[in-house]
Amino acid sequence: MTPSSTIYKVELQVTDMDRHYYAVHVLTLAQHPSETPARLMTRLVAFALFADERLEFGRGLSNEEDADLWQRDYTDHIERWIFVGQPDEGRIRKASVRSGQVIVVNYGGHSADVWWSRIESSLARFRNLTVIDLSPDDVEAATGLLQRGMRLTAMIQDGELQLMSDQANVAMTPRYRLRSDG
Repeated sequence: MTPSSTIYKVELQVTDMDRHYYAVHVLTLAQHPSETPARLMTRLVAFALFADERLEFGRGLSNEEDADLWQRDYTDHIERWIFVGQPDEGRIRKASVRSGQVIVVNYGGHSADVWWSRIESSLARFRNLTVIDLSPDDVEAATGLLQRGMRLTAMIQDGELQLMSDQANVAMTPRYRLRSDG
């Protein structure tokens, strides 16, 4: 028998003063059996960083043709494709052709550095690509907030994200390796 996904319910209040975006999102996250808690929380952090009324979780790990998160316009065109982790150049190329903006959110520390050194030169041609690193220590601290039912506030100001629950506060500053033109 195959293990099933673990379901997490999240009420995420986003206060993004950098983008002037303020909303409450009621989310259901399915943790794939092979997904680590750190990766799950990184998906949630990526959602907070790019929150929009049309941003949604894709099937990611269970279907390589899907994004981890994506945002479609009202005609179903993909506006934003977000990867969590270290996708290969072929997946980034496909996403770059299919969407207006591609974002990679890394959380791997040294492995992210190795991935970047191997792939950086081939990514330079993608004008719609942004690559962001999250500190492994910050992701570990955010993983400490993980519960099956969560009420979190994400406050973003001056590029810093404060992820807050009733019990704890995690501050993280994403580092940009590459920023898209768009």
